[in-house]
Amino acid sequence: MSITELLHENTATRHFSFEVLPPLKGNGTKALFSTIEKLAALNPLYINITTHHSEYVYKERPDGLLERQRIRRRPGTIAIAASIQQRYNIPVIPHVICSGATREDIEYELLDLQFLGISNLLLLRGDKAKEDNRFIPTPGGYEHTTELIEQVNLFNKGIFIDGTTMKNPGTPFTFGVACYPEKHEEAPNLEQDIFWLKRKQELGAQYAITQLFYDNQRYYDFVAKAREAGITIPIIPGIKPFAKLSQLTVVPKTFHCDIPQELAGLATQCKTDEDAKQLGIAWAIRQVRDLYAHGISNVHFYTVSAVDSVYEVVKKVKG
Repeated sequence: MSITELLHENTATRHFSFEVLPPLKGNGTKALFSTIEKLAALNPLYINITTHHSEYVYKERPDGLLERQRIRRRPGTIAIAASIQQRYNIPVIPHVICSGATREDIEYELLDLQFLGISNLLLLRGDKAKEDNRFIPTPGGYEHTTELIEQVNLFNKGIFIDGTTMKNPGTPFTFGVACYPEKHEEAPNLEQDIFWLKRKQELGAQYAITQLFYDNQRYYDFVAKAREAGITIPIIPGIKPFAKLSQLTVVPKTFHCDIPQELAGLATQCKTDEDAKQLGIAWAIRQVRDLYAHGISNVHFYTVSAVDSVYEVVKKVKG
């Protein structure tokens, strides 16, 4: 069942979904599955699994010079997705990204996912490398999500990247994309962001999940502008509760989202990580209740460093 079908079947009740990261290379899956089991008890509609392809790091050589090496810190997205689906019988949505991947890499990811019976995807460009001041596509890869979408569409038609055809195309993939209520950091303006979201809809995107935000009015205004532009797909709000003092400044900088003045004032009163955590929970509860009151049936949570907070929020508002 596609995610849009799940959303349409459950409009009368309140639901949530959440995103997890694969564990760092060599760390095992114990902590990840502990997170999933905690939140699975609250009956999520689906689980997203992020993808982190290889990246460049600089390591010092014995002669003192720096050598650029390509490493992959978080392998296993496809395997984790398959394991979650098998263990918990919860729909999974692995991310498939342009960053760090060639067309051939992506084709083999799609083949592996197809073999595993995973047909829901989130298609993204991915972040730029930390050492680059702009996104630089991998040689043989893509610069834009729309190019990735076109490859998935061809795959769904049974056509490989070399133009040959599949003997058995299998179940086609359905996919969603990301969107940004306060615009993507690289976009010149919000209108341009909405233009490209509409283009992704025209190419087959069935839903969009927003970047995290702390001001619901930004989300409502974005949705209104998107609808005016002819975007009809579900736009799922993304929420991340603060969980420690450092996040009160780091999260807005990292994710390019504003802090409402009221929240900023409350944040200045936090003296400890526990104070910040409780503020994050209280603010997220307020956000989610307001979203539900506005007819939103599913809220998506970003759980990194905030699993316990997300659990408390969902427990309070989902009933």
